[in-house]
Amino acid sequence: MIIRHPTDALRVAGLVALVLPLGVSAGEQLKVSANRRFLVHEDGRPFFYLGDTAWELFHRLNHEEAGRYLENRARLGFTVIQAVALAELDGLATPNANGHRPLIDLDPTHPDVKDGPSNDYWDDVDETVGRANQLGLWIGLLPTWGDKWNQKWGVGPEIFTPDNAAVYGEWLGRRYRDANVIWILGGDRPIENDAHKAIIRAMAEGLGRGDEGRHLMTFHPTGGRGSAEWFHADDWLDFNMRQNGHGTDFTDRYDQTRADYDRAPAKPVLDGEPIYEDHPVAFNPKKFGHSTAADVRRPLYWDLFSGAFGHTYGHHSVWQMWEPGRDPVNFPLMPWYEAIDQPGAAQMQHARHLLESRPFLTRIPDDSMIVTGNVPTAVPGAGRYRFVATRDSEGSYAMVYAPVGRRFSVRMDVIQGAKVRAWWFNPRDGSANVIGEFNNQGTREFTPPTPGENLDWVLALDDAAAGFPAPGGQGGPL
Repeated sequence: MIIRHPTDALRVAGLVALVLPLGVSAGEQLKVSANRRFLVHEDGRPFFYLGDTAWELFHRLNHEEAGRYLENRARLGFTVIQAVALAELDGLATPNANGHRPLIDLDPTHPDVKDGPSNDYWDDVDETVGRANQLGLWIGLLPTWGDKWNQKWGVGPEIFTPDNAAVYGEWLGRRYRDANVIWILGGDRPIENDAHKAIIRAMAEGLGRGDEGRHLMTFHPTGGRGSAEWFHADDWLDFNMRQNGHGTDFTDRYDQTRADYDRAPAKPVLDGEPIYEDHPVAFNPKKFGHSTAADVRRPLYWDLFSGAFGHTYGHHSVWQMWEPGRDPVNFPLMPWYEAIDQPGAAQMQHARHLLESRPFLTRIPDDSMIVTGNVPTAVPGAGRYRFVATRDSEGSYAMVYAPVGRRFSVRMDVIQGAKVRAWWFNPRDGSANVIGEFNNQGTREFTPPTPGENLDWVLALDDAAAGFPAPGGQGGPL
């Protein structure tokens, strides 16, 4: 049965969700871990959220292009693709790559749904969601880009009220009830007043009715902010998402991941939009150039070691799916189909493998294990040279991220065993080399293998008796 209007769906008792193409069966549910710090599968296995920002995926790529992109991201170890149903870059007025628009008369209660397969915008979304699920990817699905749709770009009206947001949310939730999706409300727009909060809450309520509570929900905020600022106490908000933004320094942005981690009641926290690879630094490339792979690796470890349960990568050409002939946003360097192979994207998986090779659900942030140097701005550092640390709450391992090749010392008592095995893990290629085995006492100084401002390293310390594999080794204990 095709539901031509969302209010029709509300009147059909016992309606089943739309069956997605490509053989996608009922989706696997994710949930928040018992300690409220991570996401896990239904059977309790940890879920590492490694996201990519593909905001214009549904709007600008045809089926073949979307498949190429998704296959690349699956191959590189990503697990979540963040994309927007009602896209930011004139997504209501400008047809998608297949010539389809999402709504009739800009009305969220009238999705443009036609009879027959692949005849409308939502069939195109179904195809892409289904392909992603087949590849083992979840879609971090934004129902719309903010409340003031496209106001930033000077086109498009405000189309949502609490009433129509609830209707649209219920229709969308029902349609993708059996898909592997995570709902991400918001979309880089400020919450200016109670009316905006009411729209978000109404859409969350509608999504929950439509998908019968199957999927997790969060909120994508504007730059430098976090969902906790407005919605931390809301029951529908399963985990907090930050947008730490497109700066290259730690101070005043990435330290807020730890601040949200420390909030009560505890909720998992994630940076849903840090600096993108090849992004114009300070939005002024003529003066400062573009960001590099080193710039996107630092937030990866800053966030994870500060308590985040996963991380989101982005490339400045990929989020907008830019290619020659399209209006560029903020000086992209290359077409999206070249940008998907930039080095930073491939390097994200190394952090995932690192953390999956050690006990996962007992990991906590703990910068106190780093011994402050005579010059504190050298160690633990400041700005882009900030060191951060994480460890197992049970004492079986600890890690320090060194974004620069400076000597530093560590309190060895964070490890419980009598002997400590130390390793250097290379965030650039995922390799690990053993340093040695030491008596567990006092503090010990370590010097990264290579000096250099963009040659970052992770020091991994293990209880030698635990017998862990090399850091990043596949199949380690969880």
